[in-house]
Amino acid sequence: MHKHHNGLKTAALFGVLWAVLLALGALIGAGTRSSAPIWIMALVGVGTTFYGYWNSDKIAIRSMQAFEVSEAQAPQLYQVVRELSARANQPMPRIYVSPTMNPNAFATGRNPQNAAVCCTEGILQLLDARELRGVLGHELMHVYNRDILTSSVAAAVAGVITSVGQMLLFFGGGDRRNTNPLAMIAMALLAPFAASLIQMAISRTREYDADEDGSQLTGDPLALASALAKIERGVTMVPLPPDQRLVNASHLMIANPFRGGAMNKLFATHPPMRDRIARLERMAGRPLQ
Repeated sequence: MHKHHNGLKTAALFGVLWAVLLALGALIGAGTRSSAPIWIMALVGVGTTFYGYWNSDKIAIRSMQAFEVSEAQAPQLYQVVRELSARANQPMPRIYVSPTMNPNAFATGRNPQNAAVCCTEGILQLLDARELRGVLGHELMHVYNRDILTSSVAAAVAGVITSVGQMLLFFGGGDRRNTNPLAMIAMALLAPFAASLIQMAISRTREYDADEDGSQLTGDPLALASALAKIERGVTMVPLPPDQRLVNASHLMIANPFRGGAMNKLFATHPPMRDRIARLERMAGRPLQ
């Protein structure tokens, strides 16, 4: 396992997110002639960040209606996860299964000691043992790289920015005589857009890194490449409904669980499958058969 300057990338992206959040507070404060909105925005951001961090596993698992399984119920899952956890010298995570035929998987939890791995029934039926091992290696690396913290904080802060931007657009910024209305409208419209782009950039970076590090953990990048090709076809055939709870958890999954479209592709939190597969093929030194 090696680092990809994730800390520097995360710090830079979060710096922009918080700058947008505080700019919204400053804009509201200019209209109300008070510094209180800036402090309120900061407190709200911190509060939602910690809530998302401490409850990320519960929120994601609940959204997928997943249930914890024992080793007797899922012996293959336990065998693979135990082997990979031991290879990484990390504790064994809890294992969940989601009763949906959408082929997907995700890992969650604030650290390796409080981690959980979830596979859908669809992915368990779709992949062979080698491909499933590749997927689980990818998911475990999200936990070991502390990606869950990054994703949870990004989602929480982006959500606050979006909500405040909408409030600013519909309810105004206080005394309009002291606030440029065009600037207020522009900020209200652009802030959620900026938050979405930054969250997308964070998620895409993490997927590439988990692909690479997970393949190093398993020693089999083509297994993950083969799994991703199957998952892409399976998700297209059995997409998840665009429920908001599922949308909020979708950035944790190994593949976008929704049916693709022009706008969905533009704002996707996952990099294109063909790019991920091509990177894995280069790691293996030969193309996927």
